[in-house]
Amino acid sequence: MALLTVQGLVQHFPVAGSRKVVAAVNSVSFDLEPGETLALVGESGSGKTTIGRCVLGLIRPTGGLIRYRDVEMGGRRTVRSPELRGKLQLVFQEPAESLDPRQRLYEQIDEPLRALGVNRADREKRVRAAAARVGLREAMLGLYPAEISMGLQQRVGIARAMISEPEIVVLDEPTSALDPTARAEIIDLLIRIQRDLGTAYLFISHDLSAVRQISHRVAVLYLGMIVEQGPAAKLFARPSHPYSVGLLSAVLLPNPTIRRESRISLAGEIPSPIDLPKACYLASRCPMVEERCRTRMPEVETVEPGHLVRCYRHEEVVRDGDAVDYFARFQAEAERILGAGMPPQVSTGQPMNESERGNVDHG
Repeated sequence: MALLTVQGLVQHFPVAGSRKVVAAVNSVSFDLEPGETLALVGESGSGKTTIGRCVLGLIRPTGGLIRYRDVEMGGRRTVRSPELRGKLQLVFQEPAESLDPRQRLYEQIDEPLRALGVNRADREKRVRAAAARVGLREAMLGLYPAEISMGLQQRVGIARAMISEPEIVVLDEPTSALDPTARAEIIDLLIRIQRDLGTAYLFISHDLSAVRQISHRVAVLYLGMIVEQGPAAKLFARPSHPYSVGLLSAVLLPNPTIRRESRISLAGEIPSPIDLPKACYLASRCPMVEERCRTRMPEVETVEPGHLVRCYRHEEVVRDGDAVDYFARFQAEAERILGAGMPPQVSTGQPMNESERGNVDHG
């Protein structure tokens, strides 16, 4: 049984002074299993953060169902309900803005336990354990947020989210405000915590390198709709939707010899979410467009078990690709260089947090 099930989620926001709406999320469906990381990726405005806030009950959805442990969420049953309090948590994008500048770090990490009514002695033990888990020295707990770096601030945010032992954590761009070194450290920390505690993550990010490293599955969003969803390793190696190919091709890895070449180039203006097309949302930008794309929305098709795509020509997209996971290839090359000649190892589809296994096409 899935830990979280989202079915046909719709979220529209009214436009002031008009009868029109902003269609932020359009019939999104996915499952999240215990101990799994599902990444939501896409351009700004694709609905990623809105989905996360709907899951947490911070926004009341316009339509669709959200079920946690097979019980429907909504109405009076939200993350604030006594039986769910502490079970679903959120890590914010901007760590400095999510922390109270007037409270010491100890008080901020302790806050969820106070809300849960945990006694003082147990709270003290758990705060110190949570701090140690995220790499905060005990002496730091008396400091204020302004006295530590942004990377350490995000560790405080993670400790605060994890201290209640949640089953699901929504990670909303948790590394986007960090420098590359802190970003890598936070990703490794999240992977280690998931391995130790079995927490499920809904990982929202623009950073496809981080997504490839941490995620088991990926859902690609375009204008509030999932256009492709599948195992991370397979989707990165053999994307089946033109938008997925364009998204992956646009990423510049820090090695000029490793780059995905593609004949699919997305051009033109993105349609307005206030006035979306009745058919395929990508039709105005897609080089593979056909007449049926402009007249009828493609149905979701199964490429293989667990790999879904919404495109009439997905078989041609796959056939024209080169079936190489360039992110895994770059990771292997980096490990080879840093390992002073040690043979590279790469992923079979699990998050790339440890020595990777399998084969990579080195060209």
